[in-house]
Parts: sequence; C-alpha cells; structure tokens
Amino acid sequence: MWLKLFFLLLYFLVLFVLARFFEAIVWYETGIFATQLVDPVALSFKKLKTILECRGLGYSGLPEKKDVRELVEKSGDLMEGELYSALKEEEASESVSSTNFSGEMHFYELVEDTKDGIWLVQVIANDRSPLVGKIHWEKMVKKVSRFGIRTGTFNCSSDPRYCRRRGWVRSTLIMSVPQTSTSKGKVMLKEYSGRKIEVEHIFKWITAHAASRIKTIYNAERLKEEWNKSDQYWVKIYLFANLDQPPAFFSALSIKFTGRVEFIFVNVEKWDNKSYMTDIGVYNMPSYILRTPEGIYRYGNHTGEYISLQAMDSFLRSLQPEVNDLFVLSLVLVNLMAWMDLFITQGATIKRFVVLISTLGTYNSLLIISWLPVLGFLQLPYLDSFYEYSLKLLRYSNTTTLASWVRADWMFYSSHPALFLSTYLGHGLLIDYFEKKRRRNINNDEVNANNLEWLSSLWDWYTSYLFHPIASFQNFPVESDWDEDPDLFLERLAFPDLWLHPLIPTDYIKNLPMWRFKCLGVQSEEEMSEGSQDIENDSDSESTDTLSSEKEVFEDKLSIIHSSPGRASHCDAEACSCANKYCQTSPYERKGRSYGSYSANEDMEPDWLTWPADMLHCTECVVCLENFENGCLLMGLPCGHVFHQNCIVMWLAGGRHCCPVCRWPSYKKKQPYAQHQPLSNDFPS
Repeated sequence: MWLKLFFLLLYFLVLFVLARFFEAIVWYETGIFATQLVDPVALSFKKLKTILECRGLGYSGLPEKKDVRELVEKSGDLMEGELYSALKEEEASESVSSTNFSGEMHFYELVEDTKDGIWLVQVIANDRSPLVGKIHWEKMVKKVSRFGIRTGTFNCSSDPRYCRRRGWVRSTLIMSVPQTSTSKGKVMLKEYSGRKIEVEHIFKWITAHAASRIKTIYNAERLKEEWNKSDQYWVKIYLFANLDQPPAFFSALSIKFTGRVEFIFVNVEKWDNKSYMTDIGVYNMPSYILRTPEGIYRYGNHTGEYISLQAMDSFLRSLQPEVNDLFVLSLVLVNLMAWMDLFITQGATIKRFVVLISTLGTYNSLLIISWLPVLGFLQLPYLDSFYEYSLKLLRYSNTTTLASWVRADWMFYSSHPALFLSTYLGHGLLIDYFEKKRRRNINNDEVNANNLEWLSSLWDWYTSYLFHPIASFQNFPVESDWDEDPDLFLERLAFPDLWLHPLIPTDYIKNLPMWRFKCLGVQSEEEMSEGSQDIENDSDSESTDTLSSEKEVFEDKLSIIHSSPGRASHCDAEACSCANKYCQTSPYERKGRSYGSYSANEDMEPDWLTWPADMLHCTECVVCLENFENGCLLMGLPCGHVFHQNCIVMWLAGGRHCCPVCRWPSYKKKQPYAQHQPLSNDFPS
C-alpha cells in the first residue's frame, strides 16, 4: 500500500512539473502567460460574445462591438487562461444531452428532490406541439448547460394524470429552484409566462429568477451594515460591479453553495460616495471579494482564478467543501492508487488483472467502511469546534499561491482527459519497467510466467484452499510464497492419501533455525594448546564453506525425501542414530578427530550463547533419545524445542507437521518464551 501511495504522489509531482513545462513552452512560443490580462479591444466580436456567454451576461440589443466590449470590462478582467477555456468550452458544449422523463416518479426523483441545482423542463401537453422548437431547444440546452443548469423534457402522454394534477394543460416551460436559503431546502417550480419564445428572452427569465436569491445592496449604508454583521455564514463573497444584475455564473454558484457560502451583489452603478469601499479595501471595479473570519481575499489575483463558473466553483469547494466532496476526492485517490497494482504486479497478464480487481474491491470496501464512523462522528454536537478548526485550516492552506497552482492544474487536466490518461499510462509503464528489472534478479520465473501457467497455479491454489482451508491459512514464515511458487501448495495432489492429511508445503523446513551444538571445554590448557591452535586455524578458515556445504547437503536430502514420501513416513533407527552416525561424522571430526566426541552429560558444559534466543535449552533429542554430541547439527521448531537436524527433518517430511513434544504446528509461529532456563536433566517423554 505504501509503495502505491509513493508512486501516486510521484505521479502528482510529475503532473505539476509537466504543467509548468507546458507554461514555459507557451511563454517561449507566444511570450504570454495564462495569468496575463487580455485587452478586449484586440478581440473579435465573436470572441467577445463567447466571453459574455460563458459569464452569463446577455448581449441582445448591443449590436456594436464597443458596447459588447464595455460589458466585458464591467463584468471583470479577462485573462489569457479564461479566453482559452471559454473557446475550449464552446467546442465541447456541442455534445450536451437532455433528459427525457418517463413519468411522475422519474420527474420527482430528479427535479423536485434536487435541492442544490436548477432544472429547466419543457412540458409537452397531450396532442400539442412543444413550446420551444427542436432547433431553439438545442440552443437553449447548450446555453444553460454552461452554468450547471440541467434540462429535460416531460411528455404528458407518458403520464397524463400527473399533468392534469399539476395543471399542465398546455405546453410550457418549468424551472425548479431552491425555495429557501438553507441547504437541502424545499424546491419551488416556476412556469414561463413570457410571450416571446426566443432563447435570449428565456435565458433572461432564468437568470432573473436565479439572481433574485442573491442579496443585493444599492447604497453605502446598507453595505456598511452588512459588512459588520455577523451571522451563521463564515464565508461571504461580494461582487462589486456596475451591472444591472449579477452574471449568471454568480447566480448559479449561489444556488450550488446554498447554506455554505453567502453571495452578495453590490450594485455601485448609481453611487455618488464610494469612500467606504476604499475603507474596506475595494479599489477597482469590478471586484470579487471573499470575506472569511481570517480576513479578506481578493479573487482574481492568483493563477487560475478566472471569472468563470468552473474556476470559482473549484476555488469555493477548496475553501468550504461538503462531506460529499471529500468522499469523492478520497474515492478518486484510492482508485488511482489501486490501479497502480496493474503495473506493480509482475507475471502473466491475467494475473495482473486478477490482482487489480482484488485490490479495487478491497480498497473501495475499506474506504466505504472507514467513512461510516466518520459520518457518525460528524453528527455529534461536541465536534463542531473540530469541524470549524478543520475548515479554518483549509481556508489558510487553500488561499496560498501553491493551492492556486494546484487548482489551475486540476482545471487544465480535467479539460484534457486524454492528456491525463496518457500521462498516467506512461507513468505506469515506467513503473512496470523498473519493477520488472528489479524482480528479474530475484525471481526470473515469476516475470516470465505466461497466462496458462499462472492460471494452472491459481487453480491449484484455489483447490488447495477449498479442500484444506485450515492449512491454507497457516504460513510459516509469515511471508507467503504463493506469488513466487504456487505449485508448492499442491505438490502432493498425486498421492492417494490426499484426503487424509492436511496439504502443507514442506518448504518452510528450509527456513527453520539450524546451528551446531558446542560444549565448553574443562581440560587443561597445557593438554589442548598443542593441537588446538593448528586445528582452530583450519576450522576458522573452512567454517563458512562447511556450513554452506552442509546447507546444500540438507536441501538435497530434503528434495530426496520429497521425491520418495513412502520412505519418509517413519523415522527408523538407522535414520535417527544421529549420535553414532551423523553427528560423529561431522567435518570437524573428519579433520582428524582432533576435537574428539564428547558427551554433553559427562565432563562438558553446553555453550548456550551459541543457541538462538527463542530456543529452549536441552541436551537430548527426544526423537532418537540420544544426547547431543559436540559438533552435531541441531534444528529448532517455532515452539522452542530442539532436536537433531536429521531426526526432525525425517519427522516433518513424513507428514507429521507438529512438534514431537508439545504438538505445536511446525509451520506456525509462536510467541517467544519470557525466560529461557537451562534444562539439563529434564526432558519430555
């Protein structure tokens, strides 16, 4: 999980650097930045009308370019980024669709139950033609969709009884807007009563009703009273402009942020004394001023702060988010992180997608489960102060220059989804390349596995899990080897006693601790000095080679036991005579038997410092009932009991995967003992 999170953060850093690189290219080729102001005089009449349509200002009755240009200047400064976004939105709005309602329940669910949006519905009465023709209706849908206004068509022939109850006996237009200024309040339906069935007149009717919900101030005394008033709104945004009514995007945002942000329009068209505006820090017209408990913020002075619906919507969402906004953000981040598994996982293609589906299901389930207690805690009244401090922290962090860059990059990549997906794919392919190069040195078979091999191993593992669920959950060591070699789980499927024994891979035996038994000598130094120096030098120089060679001999012996399970079903006397054969024929004795064969219970004291910390102290193997000899190999189990290496390997390979003393599973870890006491004479029988 942490690896995926690291790669996701690295991807966001790549996006940030790539956006700065694009800005540098544009500046090098054209000499302009996205935040550079545009002179409306230099724009064509078509581009000026596009800007007015994006801001939601009507230009009907203004035939000259000069009047249109003045209206653009009155609504706010124009930046290069806003002009580019407006032209891009003009092209994208060609494919806007409208909803066709099937009946009363469908209409109620989408229109009357929507508390934070505007709907424009064309009602077609029985045996009547629509009020707005098809061509004009398509233009209307295209125009209002810029401001988040959803459209639909209700044909009374699908539900005539509902139309009669509503009084819709003729074709008309219906607009739904929230009735109150509280979040999730009631919705009221308004019917168009105008005589002119034109797009501009209908749009003026919509914007007039939407602007009526915004508090409007016409004089300095009312502004002073409103500015110094403290109410339930922590965030207020003021528009100081010389306009008859606020732009449509401003009115649409006031409905979208109902209950969170208060929108106030200050009409300074007929003001004689504007000294109070200077006192509160308003020097230019028009101005968008955000007032918070932390201070005043002038919207439009940072990167990406355009006079448009999308830009101001992302700005206000970052300052005053809803719980749903945070949930959607966490959902997007979690899924982006989960999709990293497609590139991190190595091997067959089908394996990648199986792991991806599993990761997506796990991460999304955990996300939903983790959000449930969060929603419950937010309902508690004594967490209001925590909620307020959290919003204060968001407002402090999201009014910085870095936050404005992040919002600008978000708008840029959201308007270019192909670029976002291609960069994500390229980032993933780079991760796949480096992961494949790293894992090839560790496990080449995993990287080169094909689909059929992996499906076969997956079916084997699933069958093992289905037939022997208890054994499938027990792993020793903790790291599972299923990804590296799934065939270990079903290597004994060919034997007839499949249903009699739990199917446990014996590969864990290689990971059990193994060491050599040593004793502390009590003979005089004069007797041992002559022979011990030469042999000690030889033994030290060859100790590493001896242990490694014995490790290879042990693995070869274990593979032979695997290939002949019938011979390993019992531990005979010949195999268990460690004290006479295996231990006494150790390499130390083959050097000339200089150390001799000393018994641990005669005149030698065991060297307990060479034992692993989790092993119990003993001097006898309970499998062969022989004492440990100086220099013989020992092996310990997770429970702490110690045996001859040869004895316990024969015991475990025979299918008895438990300790001969305490019956603790030999493949399952156990909590270490608090203290280890020497058990020189006490042995379990």
